[in-house]
Amino acid sequence: MPARTALDGTPCWIDLTSSDTEVAKSFYTNVFGWQTDTNDDPQYGGYAIFSKDGQPIAGLGPQQEGNPYGNVWTTYISSTDAATSASKAEAAGGMIMMPSMQVGPQGSMAIVGDPAGAVVGIWQADQHHGFGLVGEAGAPVWHETLSKNYAAVLPFYTDVFGWTYESIGDSDEFRYSQAKQGDTVVAGLMDASSFPAEVPSFWQVYFGADDTDAAVAKVVEFGGSVLRDPEDTPFGRLASVADPLGAKFQISTIME
Repeated sequence: MPARTALDGTPCWIDLTSSDTEVAKSFYTNVFGWQTDTNDDPQYGGYAIFSKDGQPIAGLGPQQEGNPYGNVWTTYISSTDAATSASKAEAAGGMIMMPSMQVGPQGSMAIVGDPAGAVVGIWQADQHHGFGLVGEAGAPVWHETLSKNYAAVLPFYTDVFGWTYESIGDSDEFRYSQAKQGDTVVAGLMDASSFPAEVPSFWQVYFGADDTDAAVAKVVEFGGSVLRDPEDTPFGRLASVADPLGAKFQISTIME
C-alpha cells in the first residue's frame, strides 16, 4: 500500500508521552487491537509505533526526566517546513516549546503552544508520512482544541497553517468552528472559556469504534477510567476516557 500523504496543514500524526510505556502498550493493544514496534536505535529514545493492519496509527515515547508533560496525547499538524511553521507560530502570538529538530530520516518536528496555551506538534514528513489509517474503528477520526481564548486561536491557526473556518455554533452556550484546508474539514476549535479556571486549553484526539459502549467497557476492563459516559450526539455516540496512567482521549462511533 502506498504511503498516505497528509495534506499540508492537516493533522497527520499523534503520539503519547507515557510515564510507563509497558503499561501503555498493554492497554492500547488490548483496547484497540493495535500492534507495537519499538525502534532499538538509541537516537529514537525507545520510541514505539502503534499499528493496525500493518499501517501506523500512533507513536509512543517515554516521559523524559524533567519533562512535566507526561501521560498526554499530542496531535501533529503537517507542514512542508517545520522550522518556518514554528516561526509563524511565534510571530502569531504562540510559543516555541521545542524548536524544529531532525528525527533521523523520518522527518522534522517542532512543538508549539498556541496563544491560549494548548500544545500542538508540527511534522515535516520525509520517510514517515504519519497515519496509515484514519476514519475507521481503532484509528484517529477527529482532532480538536478546547480553548480558553477562542478569539485568539482562530487567527493564530490561520496565520500558521492557512485554515479557514465554518461556524457550527455561535452562542454563549456553544461556540465551535470547523477548521478547513481548502474544501477539506480538518479539525475543530471549541470555546472552552466556561470551563473551570484550573482546566487549561488543550488538544484532544478521538478514536473510532464500531460500538462506543463496548470500547468503553474494554477501557475499564484493562485498567482505564471513564471521564464522561457514552452519550448520543449529532456527531455520533461519544465518550471521554483515560488510560491507566491518566492520558485522556475520546471514543466516537464511526458514522455511516
